[in-house]
Amino acid sequence: MSVLSDNALNAVRDRFALVDQCPVQGKRVFFENAGGALTLKSVVETSNRYAAIPDNQGRDNAGSHKLVRVINQAKSDMSEFMNAPGGQFFVGESGTELLFRTIMNACLGTSPVDNESFKDKGTGIVLGSTLEHPATRSACARWARIAGHEHRLVEHDNATGSIDAAAYASAVTEDTRVATILHTSPVTGMGVDVEAVVKAIRAVAPECFIVVDGIQHAAHGGIDLTAYNVDAYVVSPYKVFSRHGYGIAWVSDRFSELPHDSLLNGPEKNWELGTRDTGSYATFSDVVNYFEWLGEQVSDSDNRQDKFKAAADAIHHQEKVLTDAMLNGIDNIKGLTAIANVQIIGGVDNPRREGLVAFWIDGADSANIVKHLNEHGVRTHLRKADHYSGNILDPLNQPSCVRVSTCHYNTVDEVKEFLIAMESFEA
Repeated sequence: MSVLSDNALNAVRDRFALVDQCPVQGKRVFFENAGGALTLKSVVETSNRYAAIPDNQGRDNAGSHKLVRVINQAKSDMSEFMNAPGGQFFVGESGTELLFRTIMNACLGTSPVDNESFKDKGTGIVLGSTLEHPATRSACARWARIAGHEHRLVEHDNATGSIDAAAYASAVTEDTRVATILHTSPVTGMGVDVEAVVKAIRAVAPECFIVVDGIQHAAHGGIDLTAYNVDAYVVSPYKVFSRHGYGIAWVSDRFSELPHDSLLNGPEKNWELGTRDTGSYATFSDVVNYFEWLGEQVSDSDNRQDKFKAAADAIHHQEKVLTDAMLNGIDNIKGLTAIANVQIIGGVDNPRREGLVAFWIDGADSANIVKHLNEHGVRTHLRKADHYSGNILDPLNQPSCVRVSTCHYNTVDEVKEFLIAMESFEA
């Protein structure tokens, strides 16, 4: 297991902007990483640099040629970082927009209404789960109906805050045309074994198009598209140390062949619409380079893939240290499990946990807990049983919960500040 030393952790924190200071609030502990991670200083610098460049791609001048090289380098970096087997990467408005777009094209491309090859097979199935973010569920509900498919949802496990391959296996049929998977829940914080779920789906519906929401998972490292054998994978860069304003999607070679929005008489397999923001591509190269650098702090390997793996191992180890301390206490400071009436979503000892603890206190208003923590300089977030989180909270009969989301740059001392603040909370 790769471990971050104190010196390495200090070096990590030095690479991020506003690591312990809010420009409005002042000094604070940042435990709202699931809502958007801290931003690399290099991303801020790169964004400023490319925002000033007036040139576009596709022109015959030195500036334009350089922009094309930067974009191509970024795509190469993305491919290495996610171990992508061919296919192509492209940017869009946001992760949500790209989930809608990929799901739309998967549904329409397998439609019994518009696709001759499916007319003799009747209505197909679009299969997802109740664990998923509303971006995926909403897109499937809309485009399955338009395409003439039936949308089905597999129930997630309330006890684990996740879903496993057996649940998908019980629901998949040979008529399943499209399937969606959430890699990690932004509410429960629990991961899903994507590789196992895909095998269960393909055992019954081998030609099914599979779209994965990797938005919450990406900051924790360890993406292997070769192993997953999926058709589309979507990331929101602002949740993985970059900035707002763009999303990233990867689609497989066979997904690229699906009919999709493009310019008449333009390149058939082009999925990019309009002039690209070179700065968005360049800032994701900054992210990939950061993961490589992090791997160098905990590994002696010269192989880039080995560095990415070492970085992911270090991230998982550091975040487990943080969440274990949060749950069980540290240095005579009691953890959440020792506070009366605290309920932990997904249970306490859950190996699927990725840096996040969601909880409520029986008899207390979660909004008041979040407010109390913020008054003590600890930034967390309230999740309500609304269109974003009702799929998780409604089955638990809870109107809301507190989400405390860590990242590998957080420290045990920050966890202590959180726990001390919790000790002073009165319902």
